[in-house]
Amino acid sequence: MMFKKYMPILAISVFALTGCGASEGTSGAANATATPASSPVVSAEPTIPTGTPTAAATTAPNTNANAPANVPMKGVTAVRLADAKSGWIGGQGFIAHTNDGGAKWQVQYKAAGDVKQIFALNGQEAWATVGDDAKLLNTKDGGQHWTSVGQVPNAAFLHFTTKQEAFSGNAHTVDGGIKWTILPVPKGIVGDAYFHDANNGWVVKGEKDSVEVDRTQDGGKTWKSVMSRKSAVVPTGAVIRSAGANDAWVELIGESGMTQTSYSLFHTKDGGKNWQTVLANSTAGGGPAPGFPVGDNTGPKNTGTKPGPLYVVSPDVAFMGGQCPSCDKPNSVGSTKDGGKTWVNGKETFTGYGDLLLAMADGSQGWLLTNDSEQPSVMYTTANGGVNWNKVHTFDAPK
Repeated sequence: MMFKKYMPILAISVFALTGCGASEGTSGAANATATPASSPVVSAEPTIPTGTPTAAATTAPNTNANAPANVPMKGVTAVRLADAKSGWIGGQGFIAHTNDGGAKWQVQYKAAGDVKQIFALNGQEAWATVGDDAKLLNTKDGGQHWTSVGQVPNAAFLHFTTKQEAFSGNAHTVDGGIKWTILPVPKGIVGDAYFHDANNGWVVKGEKDSVEVDRTQDGGKTWKSVMSRKSAVVPTGAVIRSAGANDAWVELIGESGMTQTSYSLFHTKDGGKNWQTVLANSTAGGGPAPGFPVGDNTGPKNTGTKPGPLYVVSPDVAFMGGQCPSCDKPNSVGSTKDGGKTWVNGKETFTGYGDLLLAMADGSQGWLLTNDSEQPSVMYTTANGGVNWNKVHTFDAPK
């Protein structure tokens, strides 16, 4: 992801580590202390009408004759796959599509602003948010037409579960993004809430000496603590992803210093009854990883000195980038194939000091895009779960 900026959040998204060398390790399970007490919640807000649907598409049909012309593809800011060969990218003023694994691209939409996110249900239905006001676009025909739908009320991770239902943090829509309601969450949460569906959601809470993960199973009406750990630091951010109603991957982001950021990653498959410590990256500049006491440098480590994007494929498979701003090739990708019991760091590193982007079609096939303020964005693909990456496309120069 980056490194003139970092730390929002899917991500995201998301280490006592001072180099870029690869390593692998086996982590022990994190013992959760589930408490039955429910947390006080912030009352749900009324429906937010964020826009009205437009009758016509906002761009011409995606044909060779009518697609937007002379639109440079520079500064890639978002990526989403429909499958291993087809998908979309967005950037500084454009949305583009490929159906050959990234070798060739066609600009489908000329945007007034940077594309912030893209989400695809399949090869036909996709959405994109554009600009700081999070204008929401939708295509129903693989990008032949993109139509303005409305506006997303926050900048959290946007994901659709059906053509009509979607979540962005604790914002919920059932009409394709025209209107949004706000689901209740506990007070004092860190980062954005994550709702897997209308019932199941997760949040992180941080206090002086501890960090806590809460879960709801009734759409935010009540919340229960499902993990509580002693922590030397209060998380400065959190990234939560889920691959099932009882599945949660929780990345806790710590403090930063000397181009380093500490972070940790935990995983549960059973609704929070048991937790696996996936990563625990303390750093000299950022201090202890959240969820660990001072001086505890045990646990598996990801490469780099800052977290990159977190991409969850299934309850067993997840990938995460690592970044090292002081390295000649700052970007790397590690993964787990067993739910976080073991972590394997990739042996390849990549240039680019901007945001690192990652998207996987499955546990084997995926795309990696690097960015830089002075060099073109570059796309790589893998067919063997990140063991090897092949360069497939170099985009337009940023200037």
